Amino acid sequence: MMTQEEMNILVPEKLREIEKEYGITVLWAVESGSRAWGFASPDSDFDVRFIYKRTALEYLKLNPDRDVIELPIDDTWDVSGWDLDKTLKLLQKSNPTLFEWIQSPIIYVSTDFKKRIENLMNECFSEEKMLYHYLNTARHNVKDFLSGETVHPKKYFYALRPILACMWVRRYHSAPPVLFDDLYHSVLPNELKKSVDYLLDLKINGPEKMEIAPIKEIDEFLHAQITAVNQYLANVHDIHGARWNHLNRFFYNEITNVQ
Repeated sequence: MMTQEEMNILVPEKLREIEKEYGITVLWAVESGSRAWGFASPDSDFDVRFIYKRTALEYLKLNPDRDVIELPIDDTWDVSGWDLDKTLKLLQKSNPTLFEWIQSPIIYVSTDFKKRIENLMNECFSEEKMLYHYLNTARHNVKDFLSGETVHPKKYFYALRPILACMWVRRYHSAPPVLFDDLYHSVLPNELKKSVDYLLDLKINGPEKMEIAPIKEIDEFLHAQITAVNQYLANVHDIHGARWNHLNRFFYNEITNVQ
């Protein structure tokens, strides 16, 4: 398995190859998933995600190219990217995954694209959509992976992180941070930290497929928070201010290099 330091060199080289092969420009490239969240296992793979743009003429084709680029997944990495037009359409919907990409602490290709798009991200942020996304993620993981006689430690984090993200959104009314550590220190109740520390040690130092007995206090916390977020959402009906004319102007400026 490659180290992060090795990937910091290898990924930009691979992205330059992709730029030449597909005739694109990479605007932003980061690590996503457990490594970006800060609780990767020793054998976790790398989830490389990037945003790119094509030339202005390419967007005028009657037979447009796919708006994603996906490389075959291997034992080392999973590499995929979104075209700028797809990115902006997802931003209009306050897509939480896009917000995580832009805020990832592990950056492979950095341009001032992040600075240019920040105002649009603030405009497009929807508390309601964020909460529904993270709530459904947590609920799915609790139901499918945390109901047996034994569970994988990593599955707890795939439920805990989105629940803590919901708590952040409710408390601060903004997009949650990517790093689990930031959520841990900001919103996790103190009485759960000992149990979560135990899980973190297993997750970071143990194999991916390790199994343990369920942890009662964390299970109770997850179920209680799922109920609380459901009740909160019953009274939240925000109207985010994503205006298509702002998104269209941003798109035009990006593909014509007007800043």
